[in-house]
Amino acid sequence: MNLNNNEKDVILIVDDNPINLQLLIDLLEYYGFKVLVAENGINAVGMVEYALPDLILLDILMPVIDGFETCRLLKSNSATQDIPVIFITAMNDKVDKVKGLNLGAVDYITKPLEHEEVLARINTHLRLRNLTKTLTEQNKRLEMEILERQQVEEKLRCHSDALDEWNNRYQALIQASGQILYDWHMHTNDIQYGGNVEGILGYSIPEMLGGLNRWLELIHPDDRNLFNEEVKRVLTTKERFHLEFRVCRKNGTYIIVEDNGYIFLDSTEKVARMAGFIIDITEQQAALRERKEAEQKIREQAALLDITTDAIIVQNLVNQIQFWNKGAEHLYGWMTEEAIGKNANQLLYRKQSLCELKNIQKILAESGSWQGELHQVTKQSKEIIVASRWTLVNDDEGQAKSILIVNSDITEKKQLEAQFLRAQRMESLGTLASGIAHDLNNALTPIMMTVQLLEAKLPDEKSQQWLTIMETNVKRAADLVKQVLWFSRGSVGNFKPLQVENIISEIENIVKQTFSRAIEIRIEVPEQNLWNIFGDATQLHQVLMNLCINARDAMPHGGILKIYAKNFWIDSYYARMNIDAKVGSYVMIGICDTGTGMAREIVDRIFEPFFTTKELGKGTGLGLSTVLGIIKSHSGFVNVVTEVGKGTEFQVCLPITQTIDTDEKLAGNQELPSGHGELILVVDDEDSIREVTKTWLEKNAYRVLVANDGIDAIALYAEHQQEISVVLVDMMMPYMDGPTTINVLKKINPDIKVIGVSGLAFNHEMIKNLGNSVKTLLSKPYTSNDLLINLQMVISTK
Repeated sequence: MNLNNNEKDVILIVDDNPINLQLLIDLLEYYGFKVLVAENGINAVGMVEYALPDLILLDILMPVIDGFETCRLLKSNSATQDIPVIFITAMNDKVDKVKGLNLGAVDYITKPLEHEEVLARINTHLRLRNLTKTLTEQNKRLEMEILERQQVEEKLRCHSDALDEWNNRYQALIQASGQILYDWHMHTNDIQYGGNVEGILGYSIPEMLGGLNRWLELIHPDDRNLFNEEVKRVLTTKERFHLEFRVCRKNGTYIIVEDNGYIFLDSTEKVARMAGFIIDITEQQAALRERKEAEQKIREQAALLDITTDAIIVQNLVNQIQFWNKGAEHLYGWMTEEAIGKNANQLLYRKQSLCELKNIQKILAESGSWQGELHQVTKQSKEIIVASRWTLVNDDEGQAKSILIVNSDITEKKQLEAQFLRAQRMESLGTLASGIAHDLNNALTPIMMTVQLLEAKLPDEKSQQWLTIMETNVKRAADLVKQVLWFSRGSVGNFKPLQVENIISEIENIVKQTFSRAIEIRIEVPEQNLWNIFGDATQLHQVLMNLCINARDAMPHGGILKIYAKNFWIDSYYARMNIDAKVGSYVMIGICDTGTGMAREIVDRIFEPFFTTKELGKGTGLGLSTVLGIIKSHSGFVNVVTEVGKGTEFQVCLPITQTIDTDEKLAGNQELPSGHGELILVVDDEDSIREVTKTWLEKNAYRVLVANDGIDAIALYAEHQQEISVVLVDMMMPYMDGPTTINVLKKINPDIKVIGVSGLAFNHEMIKNLGNSVKTLLSKPYTSNDLLINLQMVISTK
C-alpha cells in the first residue's frame, strides 16, 4: 500500500513490452500511485526533464538505448540523480546486477513479477527516499541555524569591540574638546563639571562647587533672566536647552558661551537631570561680526557692480567662475547660478579661440594685466565681440589668487565699423571700376562700329568669318564691362511689379534639370500673402542663378540646396545694424547650402570684383559683385551667414515699395532706316569714336558735324542751329561734361533733340535728370544698328 497519505507518489515505468506496461499500470494505479509511462530510454530521459517522478521502474532490455545507458544518463543529470531507479529484468546474472548497482540503481526486480514483491520494494524505497529527503532538509536547517548563530555572535563581538573603541574615543574627546561638560541634578540643584573648566573660566572644579546658585553668580546680570526663561521653557516643553550668554571669568572679563543641554526623565516622566556642554564662542562671535560687516560691504559693492552694463567676472587660476554680475547675465544669457563654478573657457569661447587665451594668460602672468578684443559666444550660441580688460588679483602674501575680467559688448560697433569699411572699400572699387568701364567702352565703341563697316566692304567668306569672331569677342568684352558697371553703380532695367514665387519657380525648374542628382533641392515659399516687389525680372533671375551656382560649387559631393522666401519687416534696431537697410517692408529671398562654408576673412572680400576662391579658369570673380550691384540698384541689400564646414546662406532683401517708370520706346525690332540729309552734331572727346560715327552716318545719308568737347559743341550749334536735327552728346568729357553741355544747348533752343551717350549709366536715370530734351541714351559700346534706330526714332519724335 502507499505510505504517502498526503499526495500520490509518481512512478515512471520504462518498458518496451506493452503487456508488462499494462500489468504494472493496473497494479500501481490500483494501490493509489500516479503512473507515467515511457516506451524507451530516450523518451524517459526527455520526460523526467519536465515531470520528475518519485521512483523509476526501468527495464534493462530495450531498443535504441538499454536500461543501463538510460540509468547512466539519469544519474549524470543533477536534476534526476537522486530519483531511485529499480531495474526490471528477466536475467538473473550477478554481473548485470553489480553493473546496475554501480550505475546508481537501488534494487532489482526479476521477471516474472510478483505483485507483493513489486509493491514491497517500491514502498521500501519510497520510504527510504522520503526519510533521506527529510534528513537532508533537517541537516540544511541545522546548518542554517548554526550559520545564523555564528553570524549573530560575530556581530555581537564586533559591536562590543566598537563600543569599547567608542568609549575610549569619547573619553579622549572629552579631554581634548576644550569644552565644559556638566551634569545638573534638578532635585538637588547640584552640578558636576568636567572638561576644560579651568581653561575657559579660570576656576578650578572645586571653586565651581555650589550648584546652580554658583553658576548663576557667573552669568552677566543682563543675561540671567534669559537663562531662567530658557530653563522654564525646557522644563515645560522637555526640549533641548540652547542659549548664548555672557559669563564672567576669574580675571573679571566676560566671555560669550554657547550652552547646549539635554534632559533626562525619571520613572514618573518628570525632568530629573540635564546634561550638556558649554563652548567659548567669544572669538567666533567677533569673527562673525567682522564677516557680517565684510559681507555687507561686499553686498554694497556687488550692488554697484550689478548697476553697470558691463559684464564683470571673477575667475580663479583654473578658469572656474567665482563671480558673475547682472551685466554678465544680460550679455551672455547665463544666470548667476548657472555660471558659478563653471569653466569660463568652455562656457564663453569656441575651441578655435582657446589658443589666444593661452597667450593672454602668459601676458597676464608677466605684466599683471591685459586688454584687447575677444570673440565669445552666448548661451544661445550667438557670436559676440567684447572689449576685455583682465587684471590679476593677488592675496595678502602677493600670490596670484584670481583674475578680474571686465567685458564690454562692442559687437554692434564692430559690425557697423566692418560694414562702413566694406562700404568704403566697395565705393572705392566702384569708382575705379567705373573709370575702367568708361575707358573700355570708349575703346570698344569704335571697334564695334568699324567691324560693321568692314562687314559691308569685305564680303568674302573668310573676312566675314574673322569679322564675326571679332564682333562676338567685342560683345563679350562689353558684357564683362556691363557686369563691372552693375557692381559699381548698379543699373536700372525694365522694372515692374513682380511676384517672387514666379521667379523662384523658374529657378527651381532650371536647377532641378541641370544640377547633380546628389544635390537635394528644397523650396519653401508661402502659398499666399507673399508681398510683391518692383524690379527687373531678368536681373533678379541672374542674381538667383549666380547664388545657386555658387551653392552648387560649394557642395562637390552633394548636399541640400534650399531656396526660400518670406515677408520681412525691418525695424529701427535692425536698420542701425545694417547700413544699407531702411525701416520698412521687405521680401527676403534665401539661398542656403550645406557645403564647405567660408572663413570670416573670406566673407569680407567676396563682393569685391575679380575676387574668387575658385580654381584658375573656373570663375571670373564678378558673380557676387554683379549680384551686389543689381540688388543695390533695386534699393536692397544682401546678408551672408556662413560657418566653415556647415554651409552658407545668402539673404537677399528687396523692398516692396520701389517703383520705377519703364520706357519702352526702344523696344521692338525695326528695319535699319537711312537718313535724308539731316545734319547731326556728334560731340565726343574720343577721336576714334567721332571718326567712326561720322563715317557710318555719312554712309547712311546723314550729314555730320563733329565736336571734341562741350565748348566746341556749343559754338557749332549756335552757328548751325537751324540746320542741326539731333545732337549726339557723350556724357563724360573734359572741360565741360555732357549734362552741362546739354543744359547750355537747352537755353539756346528749349526744343533741342539730344541723344545721350555714356559708358557708365543707363537710360532711365539719365533721362530723369536731364528732362525731356534727352530723348534716349545709348550705352557704350553701341552698334551701328543701335545708332541708326535711335537716331531715326528721335528725328521722328515731335
